[in-house]
Amino acid sequence: MLKLRMMGTKTDIKWFKDILKKNPEVEVLQTSEPYENKGTNKYYRAYAEVEKKSEKNV
Repeated sequence: MLKLRMMGTKTDIKWFKDILKKNPEVEVLQTSEPYENKGTNKYYRAYAEVEKKSEKNV
């Protein structure tokens, strides 16, 4: 399993979450809502847990 930290605008984070979910080789176990970064109201961070899809899940 991998734990990912994504940083960017809310639009960028949503875009990348969608890519992860559509990837046939990746199983997204969990994603968080965007959190505001301190010192800025433009950039956010979000977290995801992913793992490689096993053959039985494909």
